[in-house]
Amino acid sequence: MFSPPSIAVDRTSPVPLYYQVAQQFEQLIESGQLPPGTKLDNEILLADQLGLSRPTLRRAIEYLVDRGYLVRKRGLGTQVVHPKVRRPVELTSLYDDLTTSGKTPRTTVLSLRTLPAADAVAHALGIDESTPVLALERLRYADDEPLAIMRNWIPRGLVELTPERLERAGLYQTMRAAGLRLHLASQTVGARKATAAEARLLHATRGEPVLTMQRTTYDDAGRSLEFADHLYRASHYSFEIVLVAR
Repeated sequence: MFSPPSIAVDRTSPVPLYYQVAQQFEQLIESGQLPPGTKLDNEILLADQLGLSRPTLRRAIEYLVDRGYLVRKRGLGTQVVHPKVRRPVELTSLYDDLTTSGKTPRTTVLSLRTLPAADAVAHALGIDESTPVLALERLRYADDEPLAIMRNWIPRGLVELTPERLERAGLYQTMRAAGLRLHLASQTVGARKATAAEARLLHATRGEPVLTMQRTTYDDAGRSLEFADHLYRASHYSFEIVLVAR
């Protein structure tokens, strides 16, 4: 069981007490001081140790459960789980987002070949069906744990790609280095169950929930640069969207 002597609250701060506690727990989990599987003391004991009311502590724990840092299991209590990678919905690559969040990205190139564009790919790229395109499939790891299966299609002649280059850097890094200007994208996010083949690659179970993302990226002249069809483990990954009132 984990007892939190290193967690302190400032009662003179305008920041709510539950949020102060939750933020410090997040830091302990992200830094690895609270590894996945760690069990927390029961709420009564934790609240007493922190000098908090049970409702305040319960709210902090509920916040961390909602954020994917903790899970409540009947008969086992509250446990730390693998923190999700949170990806802001911006025109960035997963490679860049993992690096920014302090995780170590690693890539295995599953295939890299020229194929005739299928109908959906041709429509997204604004080309005729069966036009040859560069098709690549990669498995992306975060801290040596498989996180995403990424499939991308790129018009031929835009950028020179090799397995070695794709394993050293992200696709968007490589495209920008080639002088391509990624300006905006159209993106759709969904969810479904993993197939048996996908589950094997992701070290998941067949039928486990996965997030899907399809994206078409354009340059500043409106030219389609790539079409992406990505798959993420829902237990390890989420999209973060900021909504602004008008």
